[in-house]
Amino acid sequence: MARNRRLILSSPSRVWDLLSDGRRYGEWVSGTQQVTAADPHWPEVGARLEVRVGLGPLTLEDVCVVRICEPRRRLELEAKADPFGAARIAMHLIPWGESTLFLLDWHPLRGPGTRMHGLPVDSLVSIRNGMMLTKLARIAVREHHGSAGGALQSTRSG
Repeated sequence: MARNRRLILSSPSRVWDLLSDGRRYGEWVSGTQQVTAADPHWPEVGARLEVRVGLGPLTLEDVCVVRICEPRRRLELEAKADPFGAARIAMHLIPWGESTLFLLDWHPLRGPGTRMHGLPVDSLVSIRNGMMLTKLARIAVREHHGSAGGALQSTRSG
């Protein structure tokens, strides 16, 4: 399991606004080239988000399905990218003063990722997820404060 944490200098409700707009995932989810479809009831349980992920010309079609949704507190997704299987992505928003402590856990569920699970893969995923949380924090802070500010304090563990 790859775990990341970031203190975002914006309220949980403002961070949730970003999470609850499926069309904006391409702005902050690393590797997303395009959101190709988003259910209008995103992020309700069962809602789907279809995205094209990849690097340069190497792309995959990925589908994220909401498995758990507790508005402004918790969002858990199942991301499926064949032939690589599926992963659980759990996001928790914890109020921290006027800011948000954002916890992100990633864990392979099915497919080859379960066999490759461990230190090298989890480390790479933690780096990717750290970059993703940096983007999310910058957008949340910019929209909250109207500036190009950033985020504070990032750690990761595996």
